[in-house]
Order: sequence, then structure tokens, then C-alpha cells
Amino acid sequence: MHGKYFETVSHTFLSTLDALRRRFDAVLLCNAANAFVLPLFRAARIPVAINVDGIERRRRKWNVAGKAVYAIGESFSAVFADRVIADADVIADYYRRTFALEPLTIPYGAGFPDEEASDVLARIGVEPQRYILYVSRFEPENNPLEVVLAYEKLRDAPPLVMLGAGLYAPELVSELKRHESAHVRFPGALYGADYRTLQRNALVYIQATEVGGTHPALIEAMGSGGCVVAHDTPENREAGGDAVGYFRLRPAETLSGTLREWLSSAELREAMRTMARRRAAERYSWEAVTDAYEQLFASLCC
Repeated sequence: MHGKYFETVSHTFLSTLDALRRRFDAVLLCNAANAFVLPLFRAARIPVAINVDGIERRRRKWNVAGKAVYAIGESFSAVFADRVIADADVIADYYRRTFALEPLTIPYGAGFPDEEASDVLARIGVEPQRYILYVSRFEPENNPLEVVLAYEKLRDAPPLVMLGAGLYAPELVSELKRHESAHVRFPGALYGADYRTLQRNALVYIQATEVGGTHPALIEAMGSGGCVVAHDTPENREAGGDAVGYFRLRPAETLSGTLREWLSSAELREAMRTMARRRAAERYSWEAVTDAYEQLFASLCC
């Protein structure tokens, strides 16, 4: 069943029925919207942890009903899960304040394997270290249009590559495509080696999300040795620390000024690349993430 309101719900329900039949020792559930199945696991006495993701009801794409579903999901997570997992301390603090529980914070990992670069730069028509990269779904709270408008205020800037797609925001996508040009490029959603090649070779990476916890693309950009500027939110500050530059989009837009400053200083960019790579290695290794989940599952199965 497709559609932004039903696809995840139907898939989760069918997956839960299958999991109940298999009688797993423990279950990891992801996203608070899926918490409606937690009572089924509780009734079957199967231990379950839920990674609640960000505070999803704050996303602008949801109507009143969608926001209500996420609010109920947060409550179900607090009441029925054996353990609540947050991917950032900012999200964990929210659950502490709201539900008086102690979440476990386990972030995502950022790792880039040694591999041959793909031919994606040639296909898009850009050169290494000669383009600006944005990666995200094209949704209002990810601010793709705001990024394009800020970029268009620059003069003589390298091309902007807008990597992503928008399945549930057709009007936004249509507006974005009106800005497509030799300077603003929309190659679609790319994954695997293409995505990693683009991350490794970007001159500057832009993270413009305003909702969520630890964003994978942000820490992956850091882990790839990227020069990163991010929307100034508590979640992005937690992930980036002093290894990332920050900008605002409201009430005053500072992204264009930040880009202008960073594009003009190779020394600044290289210093930030070094700090970003170091921070990602210290805080977002997949080894640490998998160790934390192993310990969690062991405690649930005892």
C-alpha cells in the first residue's frame, strides 16, 4: 500500500505478524510511527527496543492527523517498549523531560570504505573539488528551495549539485526544477559508490535539515573528510561540534554569506576537513555503534 500515510504502517504491521510467528529472542523497531505494534510484542512477551528517530511530528509535511499519529507513537514507545533508543542526546533529553524515562543514546555510524571512484562526476558534468553538494529528500523541513535561493545570490560560485528526490512534495519539486540550470543540477537520488564519490569530492557540503536527530548524510560528509556547513539546530550542533560551520535560514538567511566566506578561503576549508574527519572517527564509528546494539540485545535477552 503506497502513500506517505500508509506505506510504512502497512509494511510494519505485516513484518510484525511475521516476527511474531518466528518468535525472535528480541526485536529492534525503528521510528515512533511504528510504535502501534509494540503492544503486540508485549502481549507475546518478546522483548523489543525502539529507535524513535527524531521528533517526527515537527515535520512540516504532516497534517494534523499525521502529527497526532507521531504524538501517540511517542507515548506508545515510552509505555510499551522495553528500551527506548535515541540517536542523539537532544532527542534523549526530550524523552526524559516528556516521559520521565532514561533512553539509551546510540548514534548512527559514518564509514567510507576504500574503493574505486565511480564515474558519477563525469555523468553529472562536474570536477573534483569544483562543486557544492546538498543531499536530502526534497521535503519542506529539509529546505532544498532555500538552499537553491541562497546559492543563487552568489557570483562565480562552482555548480550546486542537489542530490535527492521528493516523492511526497510534488509542488516543491516542481518549484525546484524551475531553478535547474548549468549551475544548479538535479541528478536525482543516487546511492552506493555514486553517493560516496560525490561526498568525497565535494568542495563544500550543505546540511539544511531542521528536524531529526543524528543525520546520516551529515556525519558521512564529515567522515569522508568533507568541508561541512549545517543549518544551526541543536541536533546538527551536537553532531558537528566545532568541526562544522553553521548558518541560519530564518528569520534571516546567512547561508549565502557562509558559503561566500568558505569558498574564498582554502585554508579554512582544509582546517575544517581535518577536524570533521577526526570528529567522525572519534564519535561515529560503526564498531562503537554495533557494540552498543550487541550489548543492548544481550540485556534484553537475559
